[in-house]
Amino acid sequence: MGQGRITRLGVWGLILWHFLARNKVTAIDHEGFCSTTTFAYRDALGKAILFFEGQRSGKLPESQRVKWRGNSALSDGKPENVNLIGGYYDAGDNVKFGWPMAYSVSLLSWAAVEYQREISSVNQLGYLRGAIRWGTDFILRAHTSPTTLYTQVGDGNADHQCWERPEDMDTPRTLYRITSDSPGSEAAAESAAALAAASIVFKKVDSIYSSRLLNHSKSLFEFADKHRGSYQASCPFYCSYSGYQDELLWAAAWLYKASEDNKYLDYVLSNQGWSQVASEFSWDNKFAGAQMLLAKEFFGGNKQLSLFKIHVESFVCALMPESSSVRIETTPGGLLYIRDSSNLQYVTSATLLLFLYSKTLNTAHINGLQCGSAHFSASQISAFAKSQVDYILGKNPMKMSYMAGFGSKFPLQIHHRGASIPSIGAHPAKVSCNDGYSSYYHSSNPNPNVHVGAIVGGPDSNDQFKDLRTDYSHAEPTTYMNAAFVGSVAPLLAQSEQEYLHFFQTNRQNY
Repeated sequence: MGQGRITRLGVWGLILWHFLARNKVTAIDHEGFCSTTTFAYRDALGKAILFFEGQRSGKLPESQRVKWRGNSALSDGKPENVNLIGGYYDAGDNVKFGWPMAYSVSLLSWAAVEYQREISSVNQLGYLRGAIRWGTDFILRAHTSPTTLYTQVGDGNADHQCWERPEDMDTPRTLYRITSDSPGSEAAAESAAALAAASIVFKKVDSIYSSRLLNHSKSLFEFADKHRGSYQASCPFYCSYSGYQDELLWAAAWLYKASEDNKYLDYVLSNQGWSQVASEFSWDNKFAGAQMLLAKEFFGGNKQLSLFKIHVESFVCALMPESSSVRIETTPGGLLYIRDSSNLQYVTSATLLLFLYSKTLNTAHINGLQCGSAHFSASQISAFAKSQVDYILGKNPMKMSYMAGFGSKFPLQIHHRGASIPSIGAHPAKVSCNDGYSSYYHSSNPNPNVHVGAIVGGPDSNDQFKDLRTDYSHAEPTTYMNAAFVGSVAPLLAQSEQEYLHFFQTNRQNY
């Protein structure tokens, strides 16, 4: 290496050092908060995606990176001669719930569509596509006929009576399905949305697979719409409270985006009376998500969609601090607080939408949003969204990260069966249902396996968190929490890069 090359590296290294020093960014600062540089956000994104490999059901591939997991549930679907192997366990248990699984795939696909460049720049796009495909492959297998969709594998009540590794589980693998005679429009429409969104992700890299996803999506949407009925089969774990109209709008919006077929635009316009201002974006309530998709079309020139723009802006206003509109509460430490049980699922999904709305304003060259007497610029909206990500990653009163394996302090006793029991490799003997409870569930020791990337339910309304495995409301991870986080941290990669470039360009003459 020549001396000139060394000198240039030294200059840029010095500029970088000055940037970090001026912005008080170190590897771990005095609050224990991991640095919010591109490197930290890159680490958080990679770990958030890696989490999904720890949630896999079925036969694991050779490329599996989470080594404490093994093959599991290899006979799923066999009682009815269908192949329902694969997919994801939704949280810390061993049940495959199709409705929230599809929602997770929808969110992962949305992130891949909106932030492809950013995610690709840190070499995570391949892993993200793999996480999406692990879910879509299962949905395709579960859709066995135009009017049949398997929506759950496993008995939730029986599963929750046991504390077993998925590799050991011997609880009933009961099958649940919806048909034209026993419909469940929420589950069918969410699956349609997931496949439509994923079809965009794979369109340029695997056109045949993309077409297959889109065809199944259209079929599932027709099933959901023509055979309307609320899905309650997964109660009491996943009950529909918002009805199925939100999922139908959400699916139609994604199908319009994926297919560019105006019949789906006509559908949302004909049924825009269903739309309502939401107080959350969740596995149950998709109104805000559908409104965001359609508001983007409004800003792109389709003024017929103004109602959806108005409704999503009301949601954004409710999220913003110091808004004069009706507001969603925040904790003293600044975290959005919607409800106590697994609150971070609502925080991550709201943050995803805040970033998307800010991006839409910038693209449309709109100077901001008026919320009563308060005005918020796009940069103010994205800054508040960033504060939510930073809180999750460690900038909070507890001075801890709520993502396992990220930072210097994070939850050690997450509520997760597989993570809390030694792996098959470390402990080959079967751990039975009751042994799991007595030996591991109630143990005060840290989990033997760190479920890297898992985001837990989070702190209470006073920013307090007790690291207890038994506290599932605050210590349990879910696929949809992580899926929303992927789309919340990805835009920060671009922001950090822009900050570096701006600093370098501004200060080049000083060096």
